Amino acid sequence: MVEESKIQSFIKAANTIKAHWSGIINYIESRINNGILEGLNSKIQLAKKRVKGYRNVKNFINMIYFNCGKLKFDYPLYLI
Repeated sequence: MVEESKIQSFIKAANTIKAHWSGIINYIESRINNGILEGLNSKIQLAKKRVKGYRNVKNFINMIYFNCGKLKFDYPLYLI
């Protein structure tokens, strides 16, 4: 019906929905979006900006694990 109407804005909207149809259905069924992934990406980009480069890729990956891994460290209150 949209294509028969010849209204360009409706046709564009229908084509957009067709292109993203599987993602729309996946969201409706699971209610999961990529917000968590975007948050992790933001933390990784911040770590990259803080240091302005790493000596090697292994150090950078370790920093990503350190920042995004939600590690808890129990530091001693005092040293004996």
